[in-house]
Amino acid sequence: MIGAEMMVKALENENVKYVFGYPGVSICPFFDKLIESEIKPVLVRTEQASAHCASGYARAASTVGVCVASSGPGATNLITGIATAFADSIPMVVITGQVKSEQIGSDMFQEADITGACESFVKYSYLIKKTSDIPRVFREAFYIANSGRKGPVLIDIPVDIQLSDGGEFFYPEKVSLRTYKPTYKGHSVQIKKVITTLETAKRPILCVGGGVISSGAQKEVISFAEKYSIPIVSTMMGIGVCRSDNPLYIGMVGNNGRKYANKAMNESDVLIMVGARVADRAVKQPDLITQNKILIHIDIDPAEIGKNAGPSIPIVGDAKNVFADLNKLECSADFTDWLNILKGYTKTRELSEQESTDKFINPRTFVSKLSEKLSEKAIYVSDVGQNQIYSCANYVAKNGKFLTSGGMGTMGYSIPAAIGAKFGKRNREVVAVCGDGSFQMFMNELATIKYNHLDIKIIVMNNNNLGMIKQYQHEFYANRYTMYDLGDYPKLEDIAAAYEMKYVRALNMDELDGKLNEALSSEGPVIFEVKVDPDAFMVS
Repeated sequence: MIGAEMMVKALENENVKYVFGYPGVSICPFFDKLIESEIKPVLVRTEQASAHCASGYARAASTVGVCVASSGPGATNLITGIATAFADSIPMVVITGQVKSEQIGSDMFQEADITGACESFVKYSYLIKKTSDIPRVFREAFYIANSGRKGPVLIDIPVDIQLSDGGEFFYPEKVSLRTYKPTYKGHSVQIKKVITTLETAKRPILCVGGGVISSGAQKEVISFAEKYSIPIVSTMMGIGVCRSDNPLYIGMVGNNGRKYANKAMNESDVLIMVGARVADRAVKQPDLITQNKILIHIDIDPAEIGKNAGPSIPIVGDAKNVFADLNKLECSADFTDWLNILKGYTKTRELSEQESTDKFINPRTFVSKLSEKLSEKAIYVSDVGQNQIYSCANYVAKNGKFLTSGGMGTMGYSIPAAIGAKFGKRNREVVAVCGDGSFQMFMNELATIKYNHLDIKIIVMNNNNLGMIKQYQHEFYANRYTMYDLGDYPKLEDIAAAYEMKYVRALNMDELDGKLNEALSSEGPVIFEVKVDPDAFMVS
């Protein structure tokens, strides 16, 4: 078996169904052998999109996403997508072609040190030097990517390795890495401390992050909260852990979170943070989070515990296991008074955002209506910018999934991630919500959507500018506006026509319901333009 055949065989052993990528000379041996496999290659229109597609696929299908690119610019174009996945702990295996082994380091055509370039934002990287190592490396890569704190793993394969004979193919059943031993079981003494702490608590809060979703621990975590009537807040990556109609759920916290959710977390005397970093986007002042409260931090990554705030009770372990153990214990605490206080906060929620006039669509109302009309298990993919903040604050969570770029805040994420999500769950309703700025970053992937007959609804909140930049310059630069005006381009109706997609536009609130129903009920991909007030700034 030559190396390229081994690569395909290894992916088959990992039950890979799709690879998202873009060909080039240094990776052509692999794509050539992929013809003989049932694995479907999905041709994107730029390499960065293949990484976002793999991310969306991984998150929708709860498995490892795979993306493939050639050497040099093909590999370097993946970097932003790899960093995006690393920031949000998304399991991916990234495969890049490389120049011939003997040419590495000699500045050959399309040579780039991709393993070195990605060192700070991959879980691990491999440069394969022997063809016979391919099965072992692939087995380890998938194991590392999808275990512990999940994340991307890079495999760089010189073209001569792909073409060389590697001997007999043997795929390892087990992986044993001496220096990589994730802790899945929480320490029993620490787990008991959580219960004894709750016994004396008056105002506990449970803050859920993306790690709960990665672990598949939603059921165990919510059962724990409901068992003891503990109110819940979420980070941006934790949206969807709890249904919006759960009376215990307060909302998202952080810089762009709900004011009353932040207030509730600040006033708590016990903060249980699970699967979330104590970072600035989730906690405005991480160094102050431990003041006047007990911090219980539960995470599978020991490096995150104590990094920004020292917890009183640290627990290293998988959230699903930890909360399964917590649910076996009993606590006699009563938090009725605290819940009544929080209900008062939510009832007096501030709605100080400038309302849209009759000329425009109110984006907060739009997101609420959109998510309410979506099916029970729909996948909502939000981009980055004002559209993300509107989405996070007003999305109505059911039993579907909410995907966005949280840690890196990568504009353009929504369309390629929605493509991956649709491949991951072909029977699910998938919508991508973006601004006119982020839409233009990856509108070339409309071709990927159309070519693969993907039923994705693309919503463009169009205010003809970079809304987040304009808002920032309004707040911090005394209305000295620059580099924000996108003009009235492109003409989205013409873009839709170019890709033979249905186009729907809503200009004001009077026609919103009808146009939204039309867009969602139409067969095939749709571009739905929603006109938003360019001078309206959001308030959480």
